[in-house]
This record gives sequence, structure tokens and C-alpha cells, in this order.
Amino acid sequence: MVNDVSKALSAYQAAVSRQVLPSDSQTDPVSPAGSFASMVKTAVLQAEQDNKEAEVLSMKAVKGTADMQEVVMAVSNAEVALQTVVAVRDKVVSAYQEIMQMPI
Repeated sequence: MVNDVSKALSAYQAAVSRQVLPSDSQTDPVSPAGSFASMVKTAVLQAEQDNKEAEVLSMKAVKGTADMQEVVMAVSNAEVALQTVVAVRDKVVSAYQEIMQMPI
């Protein structure tokens, strides 16, 4: 029994020490035990990156040098990322307002 507990404890410690790298190599790595702020920061940076990529591909499409399918996918990814960031922001603001209305 003690051996099983020690194995479980070491497995949990190993899982916490691992890092999950976001797809953008310019952002800081986010660990599973990371803060909410770092997760939001990573999401915002990814949305910004997606938006820039969509703009570049849109400009190439105007010039006639980009594949239209790539442009549509990039714009769609940017839109989904932006909607996700806005939804998280709305939930955070709503939670803050709820907390502020709580009686002390």
C-alpha cells in the first residue's frame, strides 16, 4: 500500500514538473500548474499571431499570390481565437462583478 502511494506521489510530481509548450515559440512556456494570468496571456498572444497571419495572407490574396483556401483558414482561425479571448474576458468581468456584489 505504501509503495502504491509513493508511486502515485512521484507520478504527480513528475506531471507537475513537465511543461506544455504553446505552438508559438516566442511565448513563455506554460506549465500545467501555471497561473491563470499566464494562460490568458498565451491565448491573447496566440490570437494576435493568428490575426497577423490572417492579415498577411489577406494582403497576398489581394495581390493574387495566395491560395484562397489558406486565406479562408487563416481568417477563420483568427476569428475563433478572437472570439475565445473575448468570451474569457467577458466571463472574468462577470465573475469580478459578482464578487464585488457579495456582502462582506
